Amino acid sequence: MNNLQKVANVAVIALLFASSALGAESVTTANAWTRATVPGQSVAGAYFDITSVAPAALVAVESPAAKKAELHTMSMDGGVMKMRAVQKIELPAQQTVSLKPGGYHVMLIDIKRELKAGERVPLKIVVQDGRGVKTSLNVEAEVRAAAPPAQHMK
Repeated sequence: MNNLQKVANVAVIALLFASSALGAESVTTANAWTRATVPGQSVAGAYFDITSVAPAALVAVESPAAKKAELHTMSMDGGVMKMRAVQKIELPAQQTVSLKPGGYHVMLIDIKRELKAGERVPLKIVVQDGRGVKTSLNVEAEVRAAAPPAQHMK
């Protein structure tokens, strides 16, 4: 390999590194949270706001707190709640997409232990840009106290 080829290879590697670093900065998250769980509970939802500078898609999530994490959507159909896994969540350019109860969310499946209020749950989210390049971001979801049980009206 001659010197010109070596320089070209170094330049390509530097360009790939720079483009992946720029990709991480072009996607931001905010307000990441999950609810505290009770003993024996095996699943939990995780929620956050995500914004991308350019069109992209949220394509995967991982967490050491669970054996598996999936992207899900929840909808009501004739008064029946339906939840299903989705392959990706589209992220339009410059628009915040909110993953929240009752819509898109992350489902943590087979959680490894009870999630307690005040803790943080690490999430690794994977975003794919329009060129197919994937970028990973680390997010910490705050564990919030579980909602109190609904009170029956007398």
